[in-house]
Amino acid sequence: MEGCGYRDLQGDFDALGVQIVGVSFDPPAVNQGWAEEEGFLFELWTDGPERPLAVHYQAARASSAVPQRKTVVLDQDGVLQLEYEVTALGTHPGQVLEDCRILFGGR
Repeated sequence: MEGCGYRDLQGDFDALGVQIVGVSFDPPAVNQGWAEEEGFLFELWTDGPERPLAVHYQAARASSAVPQRKTVVLDQDGVLQLEYEVTALGTHPGQVLEDCRILFGGR
């Protein structure tokens, strides 16, 4: 599961100053329960009924019931630095970490 991969690498992301945030269409109570069950230390946000985040990052249309799996990496100013179409859930968090080390490792 992708979220567990980020959970397991959280310390490495923290060392780079990278904040992890998950976003889904699920209601806040569902996200909170899932985060507690899986031991996630990062925030899980609910994308509102009009799906503003998914629409902005082209992961879904406002009418979509299910988003496309995407990862975006923003810099400290909120500027998009990296964008991924997620296809390999098991290895994806590690790839993002390696790319973040290259991008932010000098900080």
